[in-house]
Amino acid sequence: MMKFLMMMIFMIPMCFIHNMFWMVQMMLFLMMFFYMNLTINLSMFCNLSYMYSSDMLSYGLILLSIWICILMIMASENLFKTNFYVNFFLFNIIFLLIMLILTFSVMNMFMFYLFFEGSLIPTLMLIVGWGYQPERIVAGVYLLFYTLFVSLPLLMGIFYVFNLMDSMMIYFLKFMDMNSYLLYFSMIMAFLVKMPMYFVHLWLPKAHVEAPVSGSMILAGIMLKLGGYGLLRLMIFLQKINLKLNYISIVISLLGGFYISLKCFCQVDIKSLIAYSSVAHMSLVINGIMIMNYWGFFGSYIMMIGHGLCSSGMFCLANILYERLHSRSLYINKGMMNFMPSMSLWWFLLMSSNMAAPPSLNLMGEISLINSMISWSWISMIMLMLIFFFLSGMYIMFMFFYSTWKKFIQVFMDIMKGVSREYLMLTLHWLPLNILILKVDYSMILI
Repeated sequence: MMKFLMMMIFMIPMCFIHNMFWMVQMMLFLMMFFYMNLTINLSMFCNLSYMYSSDMLSYGLILLSIWICILMIMASENLFKTNFYVNFFLFNIIFLLIMLILTFSVMNMFMFYLFFEGSLIPTLMLIVGWGYQPERIVAGVYLLFYTLFVSLPLLMGIFYVFNLMDSMMIYFLKFMDMNSYLLYFSMIMAFLVKMPMYFVHLWLPKAHVEAPVSGSMILAGIMLKLGGYGLLRLMIFLQKINLKLNYISIVISLLGGFYISLKCFCQVDIKSLIAYSSVAHMSLVINGIMIMNYWGFFGSYIMMIGHGLCSSGMFCLANILYERLHSRSLYINKGMMNFMPSMSLWWFLLMSSNMAAPPSLNLMGEISLINSMISWSWISMIMLMLIFFFLSGMYIMFMFFYSTWKKFIQVFMDIMKGVSREYLMLTLHWLPLNILILKVDYSMILI
C-alpha cells in the first residue's frame, strides 16, 4: 500500500507544472490499473505494509475513489479552459485522494479517525473555492459543523476502547464485545451523519447544490461511503448492543427514506433532486448494515459501489446541461430529446441504473437489502414497497420525462451539442456500473 501513497506524493509537484492537467489524469489512470492488478486475498487482510492493508471491503472502495477522482478531472475541463486556479484544483484532488486511500486502508482506529476527518478539508475547499453561488459559504459551514459536532464523541469512544483493549488495531477488535449504550451512540453517530441518515441530512443537499461538478461527484461517489465503511468496520465489536438498539436507526431510515422520496417531487433544481435521491439510497444502506446479517452487509457494500458510480454520473449529466444553459432548473432544462438525442440516451441509461434496472449493481444491492430487511421483520416490506415505488420508479420517471419530452425553448437549439469528452466520461461511469455485476461473486465470498 505504501507504494501507491508514494506515487501520489510524487504526483503533487506535477500539479504545479504548466499544462499538466491531462497528464495528472493519465498518471491516475496508470495508478488505477496498477491497483487493479493487486492480488487480493478474499478472506483476510493482505498487502500489509507498516500500518496499512486492504481486504475486499477497502479494495473496492479504494478503486472507486481513484476512478471517481479521474472522472472529476475529466468533468472539470471548464476550469482548465478558463485557467481558474487549475493547479491548486489538481493539488486539492490529489490531496483528497491521498486522504481517502489512507482512510480505507489504515488499520489503526485513531489514524482512521484522523484521515476520516482530514478528507473534510479538501472537500470544503472544493465547495468554497470553486462553487457557483455566494451561498456556498453557508453550505461549507453546514458541512463542517454537522460533521465536527459528532466527531468529538467518536474520538472519545476510540480512546475509551484503547483504554480497555490496549490496542487500536481494527483487526483485534473482533475479540472485544462492548455492551455500553453511551459508547454505541458516540461511535456510530459520526458515521450516520456522514452517510447521512434522515434528521441529520440537511448538509448534503446544500453542499451538493453549491458545489462544483467535481465537488458533487466526490460527495456522492465517496464521501457518503466513508460512513458506511466506518459502520461496517465498527459493527465487529458493537454486535451485542446493536442487536438491542438497531430498531431505532432502522425505523428512522425507513420512514425518512419514504419521506425523502416524496420530497424529491417538490424539487425544481436537478442537482437538489439527485442529492435527495442519494439520501434515500443511503437510508437503505444504513438498514442493511444495522440488521447485521450476511445479505445486509453484502447488499450495503454493493449498493455503495453502485450508487457511487451512478450518482456521480447523474451529477455529470446535470453539469453538462448547466454548462450550456447556466441553469439547473427543470423548467428551463426540458425537451432535450429535440436537440440532444444522444445525451437523452445517457440520461435514460444512468436513470434506469439509478432505479435498479438490470444489469446494474444497484439491482443486486437492492435485492440483497430487501432479503435482509424481510428476514428482520416482514412488516418492513410495507415501507420498502413504498420506498421502491417512489424512489426507484416515480420521481426518476418524473425527472426523465420532464427533462426529455417537454416542450423545449427554441432559443437553445444552437448551443446544445455534446462533445466526445462528455460521452467518454458518461461511458466510464456506466460501463463499470453494469459490467461489475459479472464479478459480484467476489464480494459475496468476502462478506
